[in-house]
Amino acid sequence: MQPQTDAIAAIRGWIESAGRVVALTGAGVSTDSGIPDFRGPKGVWTRDPQAEKQATLQNYLADAEVRRRAWRARLEHAAWSARPNAAHLALAELERRGKLHALITQNVDGLHQLAGNSPDRVIEVHGTIRRAMCWQCGARWPMQQLLERVRAGEADPDCPHCGGIVKSDTISFGQSLVPEVIERATTTACEADLLLAIGTTLSVYPVAGLVPLAQRAGARVAIMNGQPTAFDDIADALLPGEIGELLPLLVR
Repeated sequence: MQPQTDAIAAIRGWIESAGRVVALTGAGVSTDSGIPDFRGPKGVWTRDPQAEKQATLQNYLADAEVRRRAWRARLEHAAWSARPNAAHLALAELERRGKLHALITQNVDGLHQLAGNSPDRVIEVHGTIRRAMCWQCGARWPMQQLLERVRAGEADPDCPHCGGIVKSDTISFGQSLVPEVIERATTTACEADLLLAIGTTLSVYPVAGLVPLAQRAGARVAIMNGQPTAFDDIADALLPGEIGELLPLLVR
């Protein structure tokens, strides 16, 4: 592995020479904003194993008590008070410089858009907590509209159109990914000159598979993460450490 200073210099050069930089981000980008990951030492499911049930579609649809707990958790979600951190702002700067072709994210918090990345460049492969959807008729609303109903006393608000079960517009366990979103993520990964994988262990598919796919299509691959990832062995550069400290160094 290259020394860190060499990796920073190499990646900076690749960014400057690239026509299309694609970023792939995971939970590690948002932890500095106060949003915990799921399975880390302080992760949501590590601290509260019952919370994983709320993210499992079968349990959510079948059990009203699971839904009631999920709605209480949504009221208190860290995303509502979180602000973009230095890593988010660095990616927004990369777009302002005309380098960022697309930003593929596994995160559902919407902080990339709040930082200034254009919504049409952000591909949210796991959906967004900032929107709610009816499982029966597919209607969608801003999440805050549903949370206002919860604050007013509804423990499990239903769809005002069809009476169906409402959930956050995120991809739950047991729920299929949206084919059009995955197709767009795959296409943009194959268009990259440089793929930056940031804050993700690259263990969740099909998103993790975008890394070798981009490389086979001709892209350089740089991986930045606090822990080893599943594709460190194929990376052109590895940059381990704190994302919020390292990523801004690449785009100054």
